[in-house]
Amino acid sequence: MRTTETTSRRNFMGAMMLGATASTLSAFTSTAFAGMTDFTDLEMGDAESWMKTIKGKHRVVYDGNYPHKGFPIIWNWAYYLSNNEMGSADDQITAMTVLRHDAIPFALHDDLWKKYPLGEMFHVKKADGTPYDRNPFYEPQEGDFPLPMIQGIKDMQSRGAMFCVCNLALNVYSGAVAQQMEKDPTEVYEEWKDAVLPGIQLVPSGVWALGRAQEEGCGYIFAGE
Repeated sequence: MRTTETTSRRNFMGAMMLGATASTLSAFTSTAFAGMTDFTDLEMGDAESWMKTIKGKHRVVYDGNYPHKGFPIIWNWAYYLSNNEMGSADDQITAMTVLRHDAIPFALHDDLWKKYPLGEMFHVKKADGTPYDRNPFYEPQEGDFPLPMIQGIKDMQSRGAMFCVCNLALNVYSGAVAQQMEKDPTEVYEEWKDAVLPGIQLVPSGVWALGRAQEEGCGYIFAGE
């Protein structure tokens, strides 16, 4: 019975998010999003200050708009690897990954992945096709990345890599979940925002961050496969 209930719940959530991702823009016209939570002046100041911490001669920003099997994180690691091989130390490098649109779960704690579950919603799956019930790329386990030496978000942060997540996408997707589950959108949004992992900066939108990073001298790269 437990297995049947779990499967039914996953099927429901997966179908719900399939509809949400297929028509995300239509969410802006829904009454469920009339009270979307805007950035406060303090939060905007934090995001602006965070952008000013970009350092070094070699600067790049990765546009992580979809899970792409973890490549928004893999390319961040690869940028450090290749620049190290060319003689540049980590303090001369900044690779920023902007987690937006369907890649936002990579910024969120394992507990939230289990509760909703995010692996099914956002099509983040293991090699055998089953969805993850944890964030596989913050502190990766054996087999999460295609090569064992690839470092996850937490390790890359310790090297100076930067990661941020789109507040607009958090609003939209948490709002879609709240609407389908008949919950308070503000409460669900706050829950998702509280689940943002340490060191990952909340920004007003992913496209805002991509624009600001380029103003700070970062080259733009799309973080696909």
